[in-house]
Amino acid sequence: MKHQLCIVLDFGGQYNQLIARRVRECGVYCEILSCNTPIEEIKALNPSGIIFTGGPNSVYDESSPHIPREIFGLGIPILGICYGCQLMAYTLGGQVESCTKSEYGKIEISSVNDSLLFREIPQKSVVWMSHTDYISHIPDGFAVSAYSPDCPCAAMENYEKKLYAVQFHPEVTHSEYGKQMLRNFLFEVCGFCGDWIVDDYIENTVAALRKKIGNKKVVLGLSGGVDSSVAAGLLSRAVGNQLTCVFVDQGLMRKDEGDFVEETFTRLFDMNFIRVNCRMQFLDKLKGVTDPEEKRKIIGTEFYRVFWDKIRQEGDGGFFAQGTIYPDRIESGRGNESGKDSTATIKTHHNQVGVPEDISFDGIIEPLADLFKDEVRMVGEKLGIPRELVWRQPFPGPGLGVRIIGEITEEKIRILQDADAVFRDEISKSGIESELKQFFAVLPDVRTVGVMGDHRTYEHLIALRAVTTDDFMTCDWARIPFDVLERVSSRITNEVPDVNRVVYDITSKPPATVEWE
Repeated sequence: MKHQLCIVLDFGGQYNQLIARRVRECGVYCEILSCNTPIEEIKALNPSGIIFTGGPNSVYDESSPHIPREIFGLGIPILGICYGCQLMAYTLGGQVESCTKSEYGKIEISSVNDSLLFREIPQKSVVWMSHTDYISHIPDGFAVSAYSPDCPCAAMENYEKKLYAVQFHPEVTHSEYGKQMLRNFLFEVCGFCGDWIVDDYIENTVAALRKKIGNKKVVLGLSGGVDSSVAAGLLSRAVGNQLTCVFVDQGLMRKDEGDFVEETFTRLFDMNFIRVNCRMQFLDKLKGVTDPEEKRKIIGTEFYRVFWDKIRQEGDGGFFAQGTIYPDRIESGRGNESGKDSTATIKTHHNQVGVPEDISFDGIIEPLADLFKDEVRMVGEKLGIPRELVWRQPFPGPGLGVRIIGEITEEKIRILQDADAVFRDEISKSGIESELKQFFAVLPDVRTVGVMGDHRTYEHLIALRAVTTDDFMTCDWARIPFDVLERVSSRITNEVPDVNRVVYDITSKPPATVEWE
């Protein structure tokens, strides 16, 4: 099915995916493209609207990413955000200068006309600002539509040419009417009809899978995570037992999770399910390794070695399926597409893999490749996948391997699995689970002095981590009630051997990340 398209042109901003997600939430199909995408390619896609992202650069710097002036003459409505706002002004003859006073955080703006962008929004509202440059002179044909005490042009527009720009970030939840502004641009300015519907996606995808696969077989690496589980559900609905799911249990999942995954998929779906238990094999490879990136690479490499060995035993041919989702496609090998690399490597990505040369498939199938995580969950619910899997919290690809700081041993896995299970159980009983976006236990490889009975102990410390967030771009540590933390601590120190101390991580993101490694 052909949907109306909104293009997000990425200029290196940290919120590029968030902008696209907000657009999808409005029922409009959206794709992210590099700002270096040729104009002819953009025209061929026939978008009904274009959004420029923010970025870390200054538009008057020659090395910064720019855009040909021609794009503003295509007759396609454009919304520039932050850097994109300044870029629109600069490219069309306006002037951008360094601020004498920068704006960061929540700022009150005032709208000054009957702009379509601010329709049904109070004249004064709070938005999220993050800029050190500002538009000192707007281009000819534009009018200022909003200002702040320190920013004379918080928003501008050329109504006739359908060109709009905002200095702030409407896509983040801190902008109280930001989503309404995006809706106004999409529906009032661009004229989208909102034809991006999950039910249609399932029906169309299943039909397309049946047509492509025919009577051939499909092999999928099933991790038990949200993405691979939903991919398996779609493929099972499409081709039934032509699908073989290989579940590699490397022993680094949460307590009893491997059994839960096997029971769920063998009970609910028509497929061939193969479980490969290889805990000791992974422990041997990880012996003596403490560097987190090296652990990630070993776990990822060994996972696929085990997986491909099993495929060789089963026989190749047919199709190879992956649970790749849209952010994976963007993040894998993105490099300098946006003109300038704006982020340092924090951790390697674990999705999208290559097929060994000695294994032959007719093609690769990625049934979720156009979806964001929240859309994947919606599809999972429609397919009848249990809530425990569909709403499973983010879990690192290397599993508990990066929640055990330092060397991974069988004893440490046992300790962390038991402690994490206690934490999860108490959070579930407390009734606050829905308020937390992610929570888990960490084994920091620290031993502390304690007293149990009349004996001095020197045992492991367990750290608890819980965060609240809307988008994981920023996170705040969760204010778990003290009585809940007290029960968790008491149970862990009493029920988990070799632990005598429990601490709670109260660091937000930034400066920390959610995971410890």
